Amino acid sequence: MGTHEEERLLLEEGLVENERSTLYTGDGSVDVKGNPVLKRNTGNWRACPFILGTECCERLAYYGIATNLVSYLTKKLHEGNVSAARNVTTWQGTCYLTPLIGAVLADAYWGKYWTIAVFSTIYFIGMCTLTLSASVPAFKPPECVDSICPSATPAQYAVFFFGLYLIALGTGGIKPCVSSFGADQFDDTDPEERVKKGSFFNWFYFSINIGAFISSSFIVWIQDNAGWGLGFGIPAAFMAIAIISFFSGTPLYRFQKPGGSPITRMCQVLAASCHKWNLAAPSDSSLLYETSDKGSAIEGSRKLLHTDELKCLDKAAVISEAESKTGDFSNHWKLCTVTQIEELKILIRMFPIWATGIVFSAVYAQMSTMFVEQGMVMDTTIGSFTIPAASLSTFDVISVIFWVPVYDKVLVPIARKLTGKERGFSELQRMGIGLFISVFCMASAAVVEIKRLNLARELGLVDEDVAVPLSIFWQIPQYFLLGAAEVFTFIGQLEFFYDQSPDAMRSLCSALSLLTNSLGNYLSSFILTVVTSITTRGGRPGWIPDNLNKGHLDYFFWLLAGLSFFNMVIYVFCAKIFKSKKAS
Repeated sequence: MGTHEEERLLLEEGLVENERSTLYTGDGSVDVKGNPVLKRNTGNWRACPFILGTECCERLAYYGIATNLVSYLTKKLHEGNVSAARNVTTWQGTCYLTPLIGAVLADAYWGKYWTIAVFSTIYFIGMCTLTLSASVPAFKPPECVDSICPSATPAQYAVFFFGLYLIALGTGGIKPCVSSFGADQFDDTDPEERVKKGSFFNWFYFSINIGAFISSSFIVWIQDNAGWGLGFGIPAAFMAIAIISFFSGTPLYRFQKPGGSPITRMCQVLAASCHKWNLAAPSDSSLLYETSDKGSAIEGSRKLLHTDELKCLDKAAVISEAESKTGDFSNHWKLCTVTQIEELKILIRMFPIWATGIVFSAVYAQMSTMFVEQGMVMDTTIGSFTIPAASLSTFDVISVIFWVPVYDKVLVPIARKLTGKERGFSELQRMGIGLFISVFCMASAAVVEIKRLNLARELGLVDEDVAVPLSIFWQIPQYFLLGAAEVFTFIGQLEFFYDQSPDAMRSLCSALSLLTNSLGNYLSSFILTVVTSITTRGGRPGWIPDNLNKGHLDYFFWLLAGLSFFNMVIYVFCAKIFKSKKAS
């Protein structure tokens, strides 16, 4: 009888557990009050419109500033081409560096939701400050009189850059959290929701580019024709809409609890492995320290299976004789779990893939700098209508808007049949295709510049700082190729750094993927500085003088094409040896 009773109880427990797994999420997510969440009432695509709407409006605000910023610096603050390009890339680099701050706060203390909320407010204040700097006469230099253009005063620069870098700080809390917060709305333990998560990243990037499309067309036109005060004010208003959209979805969101500081955990692994450097790691990984519970000791994280690489770090999980005798395993600076060690191993394995994204980001940075400056010395008129040079980035956005549904609805199903993979292409394959396309993007820009310079020589315009009568629409191929490269590389990065990251480090890993954009912008600034320094020796005009008709911008584009090709070769090698994470 006892046996039958035990079987009945076990069966009932199994049914309850099965029912619970069907009704509730299995990834540890909770609602806004901290309670387990029902699948049917929260998350999934029902929560995503608010997140996608937030991202769309926030990106409209960001690109409403970034797309035409180089024009504002040259035309209103009267900076030179190189100085303006350097300021833009430095600011954009900072925008992709500050996400590390937001990521650490989100993963360790506040969670993604409150991090987004706080930094959105900072972002909005920065947008308002920038609008004031462009609207109030005292905050900007006078207009040019003939060829005399007064420089901005230190105070005017201070107000402008204060607002600009508040935006950089604000975006730091948003960028690493929104994509991962959106992906958190899909239960990773549910096969159906896991497939939808892959699609989410495509439509997330699609939303980004809807905002960018409006900015690069409508907002840029407003800035060039109706004034910069209004041109900056409209993006500020959309930032306010982004905040409202985000809070509106609160009852539907699924939340992941912060798991403590990932930086602290990594430091603990390094400290513990150094502390036990003289101990030998056992050949049997089951002898390494790990909690006996089903879940990980790290809040919001599943256990990670042991891997054989970087065995020197395994020493952090070796139980010493003293620890074995006392049974005290509480000092994480001397003893770490296998999961904690594997977190660090994952980041180390991801590093080479991460590093190859830097050159691609340097290529991408040209869209808001050198592509715009190239367009400014081309024919920007259609009849009586003048097209702002920065508006050509619309074709990059159109390319993305075209390729996202084509990729999601056409290429993925075909690839799924051919490869048998859930998402068609692996994240690594996807990124590699994007890097390949980026080489042709830079080559296309170089060919256009060669044609423009040849025409300038034929018409005797080399010494004239005027536009060459070559239609700006010749730039369309380079923008379209860059958009295609984005769809493969940037979205692939979003997927890769979310899927391969430890559960409790997803914001940090998203920030690391964004850091490639930052370093790419800094790399672009560095290359500009080096190229200018070398090519202007001996009184020569250099590759990128203020009068581009005297320069050789085509050489600069060929240089980036060569770097992109070399970077792609390195990436292929790194991708071949990469090993994916293994979660229990």
